[in-house]
Amino acid sequence: MKTSDFDYYLPSELIAQNPLSKREDCRMLYLNKTDKTYKDKHFYDILEHLNKDDILILNDTKVYPARIIAHRKSGAEVEIFLLNPIDNSNHWEALTKNAKRVKEGEILDVADDFKIKLTEKRQAKEENEIPKYIVEVIFDGDDIYKTLDKYGSIPLPPYISREVKEDDKDNYQTVFAKNIGSAAAPTAGLHFSKELLEKIKQKGVHIAYVTLNVGLGTFMPVKTEDIQKHTMHYESFEIPKETQELIENKKGSTIAVGTTVLRCLEATYQKHGKIIATKDKTNIFIYPPYEIKSVDKLITNFHLPKSTLIMLVSAFAGKDFIFSAYNHAVSEKYRFFSYGDCMFIDK
Repeated sequence: MKTSDFDYYLPSELIAQNPLSKREDCRMLYLNKTDKTYKDKHFYDILEHLNKDDILILNDTKVYPARIIAHRKSGAEVEIFLLNPIDNSNHWEALTKNAKRVKEGEILDVADDFKIKLTEKRQAKEENEIPKYIVEVIFDGDDIYKTLDKYGSIPLPPYISREVKEDDKDNYQTVFAKNIGSAAAPTAGLHFSKELLEKIKQKGVHIAYVTLNVGLGTFMPVKTEDIQKHTMHYESFEIPKETQELIENKKGSTIAVGTTVLRCLEATYQKHGKIIATKDKTNIFIYPPYEIKSVDKLITNFHLPKSTLIMLVSAFAGKDFIFSAYNHAVSEKYRFFSYGDCMFIDK
């Protein structure tokens, strides 16, 4: 298949710029893979489609304020996007904006107690690779995330064209976020409120967690027409023992909340032939006709045209069926992408 096979028309006004005031009030397009049918619903209707003994698996990663505004000695502004730490050190992979004139070894000022040193410029080696920098964070104290919380801002995706607001720190975070380490939110999880999760538990549904730290792969476009030439960025993940045991002894369906959960489970299944408790990393790239074996059902947002995520969803439910559903969502003016509406793909 070609990258252009996964393109679709999306009016810009359907790209959600703000979240709804109540998370579960978003619209939900319910898809039945067997019947090849879909219905317009709302996310609070999810209770109708969850059964006793199902396992709902959430990604409990927590987004850190990765976007930093720094300044050169001249006063020129440089934007730094911290992606992930390297080997638990103070060195990070980063993206930059307005940094073409910054020299290797130059120290940029963020505040009196926080500076960033650009230690290495890494040029893109492949056609689809984004040029990255290695930076050293220089800060007072022993917890970089406390410093980032003080000086950084939430890195909203580039298709959200407005300025970042103070309440984005809460809105662009799941209510169950726990393990800090993501440069972007696992957005399918944004639709759950604490109240809705409690109702789900009361129905006898098991709630389980994995942690996948969302990184550069979320932002990287597919630039090659031959999708087999696209290389995914590695992302680290962890599956705890409790989640393994629930899946081993399951009586109902396994439901992944988001493509991050699906990728983590499928990478583990592909490597071990079953789901095990593990800490690992993956650059798994899923596209048709790949057959997904680790998950029965999927909750997911609407994804960008020609993205690796729409390719994954097409592998899960069938490309023609997914694109028919997307065209319906466009015609019914669903809200798209991170702050938008979602789909529940049933088996």
